[in-house]
Amino acid sequence: MIYLRRFSLPRESAEFFILKDHPESKRTCYTSRYPFGVFQNRPVPTLELEPITILCGSNGSGKTTILNLMGEKLGLDRGTVFNRSSFFGEYLDRCEAETAPAFRKARKNSRVITSDDVFDYLLDLRYLNENIDHRRKELLEEYASAKYADFQMRSMEDYDRLCQVVDAQRKSGSQYVRSRVMNDVIEKSNGESAFAFFTKEIREDGLYLLDEPENSLSPQLQEELCSFLEDSARFYRCQFVISTHSPFLLAMREAKIYDLDSAPIRPRRWTELEHVRTYWQFFQEHSGEFEG
Repeated sequence: MIYLRRFSLPRESAEFFILKDHPESKRTCYTSRYPFGVFQNRPVPTLELEPITILCGSNGSGKTTILNLMGEKLGLDRGTVFNRSSFFGEYLDRCEAETAPAFRKARKNSRVITSDDVFDYLLDLRYLNENIDHRRKELLEEYASAKYADFQMRSMEDYDRLCQVVDAQRKSGSQYVRSRVMNDVIEKSNGESAFAFFTKEIREDGLYLLDEPENSLSPQLQEELCSFLEDSARFYRCQFVISTHSPFLLAMREAKIYDLDSAPIRPRRWTELEHVRTYWQFFQEHSGEFEG
């Protein structure tokens, strides 16, 4: 499914005239005119988007910048803020996005997902688990106190305590604790939890802009994420625009890849990308260590 058909940035020639008339350009305290100049001397064509489109390039090549511009132009939800200079709005106004009619309905499911969102989710899980651990200790102490209590009920005010004692005498310590605290607390590695975050946040009928989703994921989990994204695009009417360095994601079937390191920026096969070939060369040089 394609919700975002095309996206274009201001032409490099237009950037000069925009900055020339911008009131902030004359303030010497402003050292950043971001996102102006990010793609200097690297003409960016109109991006023709597929169900899975990948933006690949070295650090500082503008992958995240394009995702942020897309997300803001389309008004997509996002969990974390990003850096905006005084010039961001002027630049954004001159970006153009062509959407399909189906996007109007899909907007509510669509969002930008960054590595900061995943990190915040992992912190929330850690905080939850730490509090659950503390509660478990409290309940074990309560269980021991109730299990061996010499208790007699003297009034209705003692009813809650009676329930504790009876319950403790009928159950083991683990059963007592499990019945009072959630027993499905996520006890997974950061990578497993990060993968679970994507499967929770990505729903059918949506456009998703993913910024380096491979962070925190092992190679095996990156392969699982690839399968999940491919299936979501093929069977559940999702569209993805992804910035990544991961060779596993770059090798996804039928993904269209824009190489942001080339001048001009253009589509390429994943095996033509410089940093993928760096991986290939590294393993070629060490091939003897894999033998025997």
